Amino acid sequence: MTTIFAELLARFRTCLETVDDALVRDAVARIDWSMPGRSLEPRPLACLRHLDRAAELAPGFAAPLVNLLAGHGAGLHWGQTYTAADFGPDFIDNYGWLEVFGTRGHFANDTVAAGLLLLGPGIVYPDHHHVAEEIYIPLTGGAEWRMGDGGFQTRAAGEVVHHASNVNHAMRTGAAPLLALYLWRGGPLAAKSTITGTIAQGRG
Repeated sequence: MTTIFAELLARFRTCLETVDDALVRDAVARIDWSMPGRSLEPRPLACLRHLDRAAELAPGFAAPLVNLLAGHGAGLHWGQTYTAADFGPDFIDNYGWLEVFGTRGHFANDTVAAGLLLLGPGIVYPDHHHVAEEIYIPLTGGAEWRMGDGGFQTRAAGEVVHHASNVNHAMRTGAAPLLALYLWRGGPLAAKSTITGTIAQGRG
């Protein structure tokens, strides 16, 4: 792999290892970091326009990773699970994810998927669930997160958000974009989430 992809994996790993949380430490310890690289074509998305603002907001532990994304994001293979038919064009123009490693990422891994989710300001990611256990670490603060039957709670950058298998969860952003590191394990790593809410319900 070229230098930029190797640097992406290295900075991603360092960012994860900086988080002082037992769940994250366990997940990191279980990852075999000697992953083969994949040759993927660049796939820039409209949401990448928010990366510069995300870099301004990122705390020190995440700055090297987020600065790399802001500078080289257009050369990476970003994905979208949904289409405008699901949530409308405004959501799609402000949404995307980058799988660093997994079954379809820049590095191959069949047991765990990890990467970054990017949402622009004023966006609701409605209630959804999936079989895989999910660990999120917001790299920008201020977004609101909901899980199960609870209400939305503002999460700070660096705070660990854990979604157990098949637990409903949702996110919504305010004036700032959300960039969050994620880990998926213990289920299908490329499965489309089951949506249980709508954009309108998410704002309620």
